[in-house]
Amino acid sequence: MRREEMMVACCGDLSGKVRGKAFPVSQFDKRLKRGVGWTPTNVQITCFDAIADSPFGSLGDLVLIPDPATRVSIESEAGAPNENFVLGNIRYLDGRPWEFCTRSILEAALARLKTVAGVTLYGAFEHEFQIKQLTGEIGKAFTLAAFQEERHFCEAVVAAMRDAGVTPDTILKEFGAGQFEVTMGPQKGVTIADHSLVTREIVGLVARELGYDPTFTPIRDPAGVGNGVHVHLSMLDDAGTPVTHDPQGKHELSDVAGMFVAGILKYLDAIIAITAPSVVSYLRLTPHRWSAAFNNLGFRDREASVRICPVSDISDIARAAQFNFEFRAADAAANPHLALAAIVHAGVQGIEERLPVPEATQEDLSLLDADALAARGFIRLPQTLEAALERFEGNPVVRDWFPAGFTEVYVKHKKGEIAYLDGKTQGEICAAYEAVY
Repeated sequence: MRREEMMVACCGDLSGKVRGKAFPVSQFDKRLKRGVGWTPTNVQITCFDAIADSPFGSLGDLVLIPDPATRVSIESEAGAPNENFVLGNIRYLDGRPWEFCTRSILEAALARLKTVAGVTLYGAFEHEFQIKQLTGEIGKAFTLAAFQEERHFCEAVVAAMRDAGVTPDTILKEFGAGQFEVTMGPQKGVTIADHSLVTREIVGLVARELGYDPTFTPIRDPAGVGNGVHVHLSMLDDAGTPVTHDPQGKHELSDVAGMFVAGILKYLDAIIAITAPSVVSYLRLTPHRWSAAFNNLGFRDREASVRICPVSDISDIARAAQFNFEFRAADAAANPHLALAAIVHAGVQGIEERLPVPEATQEDLSLLDADALAARGFIRLPQTLEAALERFEGNPVVRDWFPAGFTEVYVKHKKGEIAYLDGKTQGEICAAYEAVY
């Protein structure tokens, strides 16, 4: 039977899923202007394909306009359809950005950073995921043998990333059973999140072609390891010069970077509902899981929410260009555009408030009681999604970063997700997220 090659116009939504509509590839240039139709209530489709309480009902029409810079076209093996998709922005019919378009929300956050500080964000995401068929393995963590066994998969992922315009960095067999980590080269601005989303989709594509079933779920089993998302960030001036590093600065952070980090930490308890937005996210964000449990800056500490990353004196890359910090309180249940927008807004707020650079911890904060933490400016992060949503909804500064009505719709979306899980055991809840992410 004859086929016609198709392109899918996509957007990342509040659930962290990538949704879209296909059209013939031959129409690509025309669709850059006319887009594809979109429905407002789609924003309330949860990760479990239930529709949360929606203020839109059956009313309204929108259009999803592709951005040609994000076009992905990967040639498949003989007999299989090529992979074609493109990311875009959801707009009103008159061209205005829709308030709940996550890519437009990130663009607004980045514009705020540019206005306030005169800098451009530069960074990359790291993703951990697991292949379900490989979870019975023991003794394979970080080994050459484990990589050799999955060389076909790993090399196919890297090749597809490159074909998609994403710069491959590393891929490795991680600590957990069947767990891998894939990293990419840094990019500027909205492309940071674009490449995160594209890479997730590529991993899924390659895995399925090999008969594997991957999952990016934050945690499959409370007794096992979690899958995190780490966001490495730095800043460039108008000339493209790195401005994150200052050898005389506290922790070698420049003034603008130090205030940015301070803002993230001050508002972390309110934005974590966006960066770690699933019920099971909070099984992972606990002490001694190499994730994040407190609003602390760490010096080379992989349990800190924000970590100052190491710089190598023997590298061929200049110290200032290497220097970056890493946001660790995130997972792949989060939409990368929305998560990065929340991080950027918090950082810019820190710049506007001229917050002092926090001290960097090199200790186990879980050994301190609440009073000792408070005396040093630390708090235990929310321990449930419900508590995180309360912090998000209850912080007027954070609410004002987002378009009118966004907070209410987002909270309703997440409450719809929570309602779907009502009455399920912890094991059943973990299985439900494993299936959808």
